Amino acid sequence: MKYNKPAKTITEQINQLKKRGLIIADIPKAEHHLNTIGYYRLSGYWWPMLADKNTRIFKPNSNFDNVIAIYNFDKELRLLLFEIIESIEITLRNKLIHYPSLEISPWWFEDSNNFINEVAHTELLISIDRELQQTKEVFIKEHYRKYHTDTRRPPAWKTLEVVSFGTISKLYGNLKNSIKSKNKIAQDFGIVNHTFLPSWLQSISQIRNMCAHHSRLWNKNLPGAPKLMPKPPNPWLNNVPPASEFFMLYIHLCCMKYLINVIIPNNNMTNRLLDLLGTYRNIDPKALGLKPDWQNEPLWK
Repeated sequence: MKYNKPAKTITEQINQLKKRGLIIADIPKAEHHLNTIGYYRLSGYWWPMLADKNTRIFKPNSNFDNVIAIYNFDKELRLLLFEIIESIEITLRNKLIHYPSLEISPWWFEDSNNFINEVAHTELLISIDRELQQTKEVFIKEHYRKYHTDTRRPPAWKTLEVVSFGTISKLYGNLKNSIKSKNKIAQDFGIVNHTFLPSWLQSISQIRNMCAHHSRLWNKNLPGAPKLMPKPPNPWLNNVPPASEFFMLYIHLCCMKYLINVIIPNNNMTNRLLDLLGTYRNIDPKALGLKPDWQNEPLWK
């Protein structure tokens, strides 16, 4: 079967939505949003409003203004989380540069003997080389110019400053468990040992990429499942979601909150999330997996 749907003009898109039952009170406003955001991107936000997913018929009282409100909420949520993840990333990057460089050498990341999976390590080195070649950072170019006879990559404090969060988190996760720095980094984040942190970083890295590429977080099945500690040393949740709900955003928000509480003890993540939900009162917290009274959990106070 071949895909044969033709492209539609903005007017045709609006007429189709109205024919399917979506209330559009302000046509020029709808034209503006469809011109600037796009029909297909917005369709992810009106999908739950459909009564019939095959015919694309909307439920009664479905409104285009609500679609835009949900879109704007999702946009602001991504901006909030991107800022939180930035602090987590910078802290992880610094610790992963500092501890193994002292314990092993400034070129610990090059040595396959330091890693569990040699194939995965080789693939990471390929990614690192690509990022070193593509970077426009002057300090990398200056290093190669000044130390052109040194066949090694720049030391960790230079190289690992220009690689992605995904690369950083994979390097950490693949470190051999016998390397003391692996536990030290986990414990600095309030994680009891290295067993749990890699899965947290993997899911946070994936969410970071979704934020960076403007992907929808609201009402989204998320990849990855963080491995939770049975008895966290710092304030956590009394009402922990079951593993069957780990595809929803809430548990990932909780992991971010746990880490940011260590990095920035007096952070305002709770209030900012409450303010965002207060601004967009049409948002159903269940679409994010939020539990009733989540803000009163020890973690979020």
